[in-house]
Amino acid sequence: MSLKRILTPLPAASAPLRRQAAAMSTAAVTKMNLFTAVNDAMRIAMKTDDTAVVFGEDVAFGGVFRCSVGLREEFGNDRVFNTPLCEQGIAGFAIGYASMGKTAIAEIQFADYIFPAFDQIVNEAAKYRYRSGNEFDVGGLTFRTPCGAVGHGGHYHSQSPEAYFTMTPGLKVVMPRSPAEAKGLLLASIRDPNPVVFLEPKALYRTSVEEVPDGDYEIALGKADVMRTGADVTVVGWGGQLRVLEAACDMAEQERGISCELIDLRTLMPWDVETVEKSVNKTGRLIVSHEAPVTGGFAAEIATKITERCFLSLEAPIERVCGYDTPFPLIYEKYYVPDKLKCFEAIVKAAEY
Repeated sequence: MSLKRILTPLPAASAPLRRQAAAMSTAAVTKMNLFTAVNDAMRIAMKTDDTAVVFGEDVAFGGVFRCSVGLREEFGNDRVFNTPLCEQGIAGFAIGYASMGKTAIAEIQFADYIFPAFDQIVNEAAKYRYRSGNEFDVGGLTFRTPCGAVGHGGHYHSQSPEAYFTMTPGLKVVMPRSPAEAKGLLLASIRDPNPVVFLEPKALYRTSVEEVPDGDYEIALGKADVMRTGADVTVVGWGGQLRVLEAACDMAEQERGISCELIDLRTLMPWDVETVEKSVNKTGRLIVSHEAPVTGGFAAEIATKITERCFLSLEAPIERVCGYDTPFPLIYEKYYVPDKLKCFEAIVKAAEY
């Protein structure tokens, strides 16, 4: 067995049930918000995989955001159950269950509380395949967790910890922007042969509503989505920040005539370098925005990689529009988050450089 085979996370299998995103437009649809789309994805996963179990704090009652409502009644206490308030215990149980070749869907109630489980996730789950020489793995493991600002969460219920996990070989990291995306990406994550940290922007649970294809479909991990094409500035984001960036792009076009190409990364690890590179080679400018603090945030990785690959195409410095390097402030949240105006100003600055 080659060292490359041991080091490299396995790609997702090409199964007959995989539906390409292009086929989604022809399917029957139901209007859903984000939490009902997540619920629907877990229901389908459990129907199609008898080993799949859902567990975490309060999930048997539907969870604090109602994402697991009705699942215990449908699938029974053995497959949907509460755990003690112990994140490292949740992660440890999930790893053990997945190591037996089964499917574990573990919920960490808030992303801010995933840190007690950090050692289990980055030192055990992520390295399980590598340290066994590819003899064993925990590929059937998905950690779901709500993240991001919600308007009143303060410093213990508002954080976006995605960058902590993106530097961990062996993990995949995913964050959806909408209900249809959440359903397809979650099903792909649950079925991916690698452990996945699936971050759900909790501000979107009820506010993001759209028509979601019925039935079983997946959206491929590691492939970005070009939400709108443009010629002047490339704008990149993920999760809930896409709503803000979309509004900023509209504002830039209406007020300054600036044409923005908006890209949703969808998956942060592995991220779709080629799609962003192609766009920046066309526009010559790049804005990256996320809620997490600017220093060490994932925008820094994107900026570095694109500078390496597109240096001769760049017409302006890459701009990062992110949270400040402070704990998440409760009463100052509206000043902390990278809002539409901050993103608009960065777009204008890049375009007029």
